Amino acid sequence: MTSELRGNWTFPTKVIFGAGRVRDLPKTLGGAGVSRPLVVTDAGIRGLPMIAALEEMLGEADLAATLFSDVKGNPIGANVTDGVAAFRAGGCDGAVAIGGGSALDAGKAIALMAGQDRPLWDFEEKPGNWRRANPDGIVPVVAIPTTAGTGSEVGRSSVIVNEESESKVIIFHPRMLPVTVISDPELTVGLPPHITAATGMDALVHCFEAYCAPGFHPMAEGIALNGMALIKDALPAAYRIGGDIDARSKLLAAASMGAVAFQKGLGGVHAIAHPVGALYDTHHGLTNAVILPYVMRHNADAIADKVPLLCRVLDLPGAGFQDLLDWVETFRADLGIPETLRQIGVDDERAEEVSVMAAADNCALGNPVPVDAAALKKIFLQALDG
Repeated sequence: MTSELRGNWTFPTKVIFGAGRVRDLPKTLGGAGVSRPLVVTDAGIRGLPMIAALEEMLGEADLAATLFSDVKGNPIGANVTDGVAAFRAGGCDGAVAIGGGSALDAGKAIALMAGQDRPLWDFEEKPGNWRRANPDGIVPVVAIPTTAGTGSEVGRSSVIVNEESESKVIIFHPRMLPVTVISDPELTVGLPPHITAATGMDALVHCFEAYCAPGFHPMAEGIALNGMALIKDALPAAYRIGGDIDARSKLLAAASMGAVAFQKGLGGVHAIAHPVGALYDTHHGLTNAVILPYVMRHNADAIADKVPLLCRVLDLPGAGFQDLLDWVETFRADLGIPETLRQIGVDDERAEEVSVMAAADNCALGNPVPVDAAALKKIFLQALDG
């Protein structure tokens, strides 16, 4: 008899973790052979003291940095093109991506495209597409997350909006993986509570969907379970007291854990959230947080065998699906997460587009219950009004 317990498992990169570790950046860049980094961030972070301090630190180490911050909350292809132009104009030889998921994704995509002569979209995550890239044209990236959500710092891909098709496209290459991650919880202390909540819920959804995705990957499932356990206690603590370094540290770890775990797969939450974000420019983590309970209900029967262990890990009073759903809904309500998509600026005018795009999204393949456009449209409309 042939066993079905098979899989290809890969785990990520070096992580320098802890309060104050951002000061290791000059040494880290030197180790990667980078002397003229392009610092990629977004406009919201550019004016913060952390960026001025980072530039000063690089200058004192005789590292000639170029700053690029023209990155949208949902990065678009033009942001990558403009970043590559800034990279070349500055004579850069590597990148530092600092910020939330948008800056990290843009920085990794810029590093990929720095020495390519093909369009960005030629590297969409489809079988064999990454082999089109000239590997010598990819420069090293050091990733510094300032939010605890996407886990993009330990990923080999970037989610970029194709402006022409109004769709989120996953760009992939193995060498997009940052050579080093610097996870410094002090950089996340200034996040306002609503961003702390939305990004933390993003990490929770990553862990949850990875845990529930079909397939045999006990290593990823173990990481996902522990990530959710960390988030359960750390996210409310950081939401209440932004300067809680212990909670911030655990959230940063959990965010990276979620991204490691979701190599097993994601599901319907992300399949719907991607087109919603592309078409309505909503915050990705917040969109995931709103959609989660509606996808859970759709998948209830298929994940029944997963629920008891998760309930035990979360130390819930019961071990059934309703106990888990009740906890999720209460947890997000306590973090100020809205109940419906309409509350975050989404309407039903593009419901058909959302459903078709969601069905074509790679994440749909990881849903515990096979889903088509009709099923995804039904979930989207439920999430729209509750």
